[in-house]
Amino acid sequence: MNIRLPEKNKIKKKQLFLYISIMVICIICVIIAFYVQFYTRIDIGRLIGINQEVGLGEKTEEEIEILKSEFSQIFSNNIENDEGQNDNKKEEQDKKLVYSKFEKKESKLNSFDLEVHIPHINIKSEIVDNYNKEIEDVFLKIANNVLESENRNIIFTVDYVANVQDDILSVMIKSNLKEGSKAQKVIIQTYNYDLRNNKEITLEEVLDIEHLDKQVIQNKINEEIAIEQKKAEDLISLGYNIYKRDKNSDIYNLKNSTEFYLTNNTLYIVYAYGNATNTSEMDLIVI
Repeated sequence: MNIRLPEKNKIKKKQLFLYISIMVICIICVIIAFYVQFYTRIDIGRLIGINQEVGLGEKTEEEIEILKSEFSQIFSNNIENDEGQNDNKKEEQDKKLVYSKFEKKESKLNSFDLEVHIPHINIKSEIVDNYNKEIEDVFLKIANNVLESENRNIIFTVDYVANVQDDILSVMIKSNLKEGSKAQKVIIQTYNYDLRNNKEITLEEVLDIEHLDKQVIQNKINEEIAIEQKKAEDLISLGYNIYKRDKNSDIYNLKNSTEFYLTNNTLYIVYAYGNATNTSEMDLIVI
């Protein structure tokens, strides 16, 4: 009589392959999570091939023109997408990450009309302290001078907007100054801070984080400035007093483009010529 001994439990090859596959996937997920947490940002949706909403670098010309035409409307004197995830970085826990520190609306007949909303960035950081000092030195100083003026017929406004996207805090401030018969002066200043690494962030670094080709963006800037220069030259030839661009100027290089604002999958690169001279002229590149 043949006696058959019981077989040892065996793992089938398919089961073994399945177990190994699951372990490999888990290890990869842990590595990605660690890397995202400590070193960089990864667009997980893009990584695994999920279609995302139209974002940076994917807008049509029509969408870009609409965003440009609505640019002045985005200054809400508030911060968007501040959901409390950066509360541990705040200097004042009971206030928003960016809030209006000085607000005033006042008019004096034949002297001034003033309405200002001057922001304060509420982050414990020496870099941010310098931001806030610069904001006060520029905008609050002008406001105080206007309030002390007599018979100068000045109009002065300040508005701002702020946003958090991909752990980048962007703040943009816009002021309009019109004094008597002098040319209107528009100042736009931006402040961009890397909340993850607690440092100032440059435009080139933002392009890297958002997976945008820097040469493509540089080409877009060059093309748009060339168009605006030609428009200005045509108007100047007709006798209009228009700010004259120089498309070959170094100010249009990415590394020198310091005024930019990131919000809701839109990047605004701003060349506000009123920051350096008395003019309201500016060029706006929308990505």
